[in-house]
Amino acid sequence: MNSPIIQLLVLAGIAVFLILRLRSVLGTREGFEKTPVTRSGPSNSEARGNFEVIEGGPDPDIVDHVPEDSPAAGALARMKQLEPSFSVGEFLGGARGAYEMILMGFERGEMAEIKPFLSEEVYESFAHVVNERDAKGLTIEADFVGVKELQLVDAELDDTSREGELTVRFVGQLTFAVRDRAGEVIEGDPKSIKTQRDVWTFARKMGSDDPNWQLVATGE
Repeated sequence: MNSPIIQLLVLAGIAVFLILRLRSVLGTREGFEKTPVTRSGPSNSEARGNFEVIEGGPDPDIVDHVPEDSPAAGALARMKQLEPSFSVGEFLGGARGAYEMILMGFERGEMAEIKPFLSEEVYESFAHVVNERDAKGLTIEADFVGVKELQLVDAELDDTSREGELTVRFVGQLTFAVRDRAGEVIEGDPKSIKTQRDVWTFARKMGSDDPNWQLVATGE
């Protein structure tokens, strides 16, 4: 037998051996079979078992702060429709900082610093008090300690003007004393912490480019 025939027989034997090995490892396929897809994550049934998404449910950013079926909740929902990026939680965080800034600006008579954050009426009311103090030679010594409590108490939206109003109750703590021209304390105590309660209303046109809220009303 010549050499080429021997080589062909050897190659054929190797091919048969490889086919048998592959069949033992991969198994056999008959007819049309879809290529199996490897899933990188859990199946839909497994995902539903671990976490169920509730569509159309109450917005926790709203119901965490006001009752679900209240007019305030409805106003907040419409605010979010006008401005999808609006967050009640983020607003309240900003209101906390604004309370300290405005309150301390007023007590210290630094009206120019807080004017951009006040409506015209509130600015005039604050400025009148500061001017009266100056005329009497009184000075305020105050230091902010912190906000003890903060609560959203109401929300309203004018659907025509798109102006939203949020009313917040603050319980703040500060040291406070009033000194006369001679520097004598005539009211308060610079070493004693005073608790102050305020109800402030902030307003802003929803969907506008200006992100700043203005203080439009104050109360207790």
